Amino acid sequence: MISQPMTNDTVMVLPPNGNFSQTEKPKPTNQRQDSLKKCLKDEVNVIGTIQIFCGMVVLNLGIILAAAFFSPHFTHVSSTLLKSGYPFAGPLCFIISGSLSIITEKKSTKTLVHSSLAGSVLSIVTALVGFILLSVHLAALSAALLQWNFVFDADLHCAGALPGCTHCCALVERGSL
Repeated sequence: MISQPMTNDTVMVLPPNGNFSQTEKPKPTNQRQDSLKKCLKDEVNVIGTIQIFCGMVVLNLGIILAAAFFSPHFTHVSSTLLKSGYPFAGPLCFIISGSLSIITEKKSTKTLVHSSLAGSVLSIVTALVGFILLSVHLAALSAALLQWNFVFDADLHCAGALPGCTHCCALVERGSL
């Protein structure tokens, strides 16, 4: 079989009046691609809003932790957590990253897209560091909680609220706990 040469013809359709007007815009050829772009922009906006909201929640919890600094039940473990600065630096990363995502959704430039991506990566790293930091501090707090529960239970025994334990009451009265 002999292959036939194919011609590369271009067809141009002119409007009836013969000239092109500036107001006529070509219709999108692929509506599916346009709807995908719109969906992705909406997702970026939602992710940015969630990042800002999470940053505000963590910041408010950090403020509560800082206010608890003056409490008599405040331990050195909580003090170390405050000194690390995570309750305030972590939310700052989340809020900046979320703001960049929302700005990128509104005005897409290459610099903003790269900045938003870098901010999101920084937020992920900050969240991972915060998770590890809080897990270590939570493990340290469990030992303090067990000791506090033992003293509290001994006080309840002595007050007669729980079945008596002469050994616990003697320890509380001597101040050994």
